Amino acid sequence: MLTGPTLTGKWNYPTTMWVGPGRIRELPQACRSLGMQRPLLITDAGLADAAMIRAAISGNMAAGLPTGLFAGVKGNPTGANVDAGVAAFKAGKHDGVIAFGGGSALDAAKAVALMVGQDRPLWDFEDVGDNADRVNVAGMAPVVAVPTTSGTGSEVGRASVITNEDSHEKKIIFHPRMLPGLVIADPELTVGLPPHITAATGIDAFIHCFEAYCAPGFHPMAEGIALEGMRLCKDYLPRAYRDGTDIEARSRMLAAASMGAAAFQKGLGGVHALAHPIGAVYDTHHGLTNAVLLPYVMQHNKPAIAARMALLARVLDLPGADYDAVFRWVLAFRSELGIPNSLAEIKVPLDRAAEIGRMAEADPSAGGNPCPVDAAALEAIFRKAVAGDLS
Repeated sequence: MLTGPTLTGKWNYPTTMWVGPGRIRELPQACRSLGMQRPLLITDAGLADAAMIRAAISGNMAAGLPTGLFAGVKGNPTGANVDAGVAAFKAGKHDGVIAFGGGSALDAAKAVALMVGQDRPLWDFEDVGDNADRVNVAGMAPVVAVPTTSGTGSEVGRASVITNEDSHEKKIIFHPRMLPGLVIADPELTVGLPPHITAATGIDAFIHCFEAYCAPGFHPMAEGIALEGMRLCKDYLPRAYRDGTDIEARSRMLAAASMGAAAFQKGLGGVHALAHPIGAVYDTHHGLTNAVLLPYVMQHNKPAIAARMALLARVLDLPGADYDAVFRWVLAFRSELGIPNSLAEIKVPLDRAAEIGRMAEADPSAGGNPCPVDAAALEAIFRKAVAGDLS
């Protein structure tokens, strides 16, 4: 096992993070540090029988922390998933949540921890206006987050993306206290990710950084984090993709994912504005959808972002220092990681193009796009992405 100062640390930005190989063994201490005595481990259906889940629960049990399991989370978590998790939390008389898995599991678990003490419906806490003021903070449960993918960075996020199945919309549920109290970032937990999931989640981390870097506004701290996050993705994602047991690459990608989520406090943009409704309507993988969309949104935004690409090209050590150098590299990077070029290749049709455009315009991420976008502009980008038209 590779260890040493380059892989292990204790970080406190944006929340406390225990970082390094093997640190999942400290889960009982993490739970106790947040006052938990009967935690509920929440994960997705695909991890329900995984050895890492069994080991985490048995480790807690051995340490005197009886731990329940709720694995009823879909790849695109729904309000019904959250409701079922709340019911399991209350039935088991639990006092805290272990959010364990990829972005979907983490998002659902954070929403469960929010909702266990609320008397309003989940959608009343959508990230609109002052809705967060409605939250009964005293009723929220503490959260230990354990990411098993390197993509969304939800382990350091203050929001959850949850699908409203009635309206087929992805809603962003937000409160500052949704930020987990402690994160265990153990790269050994990501070793089993298959290459295609490694690629899709890893490019999601890159896109968080890219959209944050390009978003308008003054936030040099977020921009600095975003630039380094993109460099880590360029250098280490291909390594993790080629060799899933490369612990150094896995650790760097976990860092890049958390950095992306920290950076996008500055904003996101058209990639996420489109990916959210596409995922809600067609149940596509979020990271893969983002990866396909990126160059199409870049082309639309070229007039507004071209000047910023010179610095990014230097950070990425590209042969050239302009927009075209970055754009060519993005296309090559996607190809190297086996990302399809068009939405049609992941079975997204044009049948609801106008609706996707309207839903994307209403998504909060649209407001951070470098070029102002409306439903018509977003529909046009969507149509090009389905067709594979990069003109």
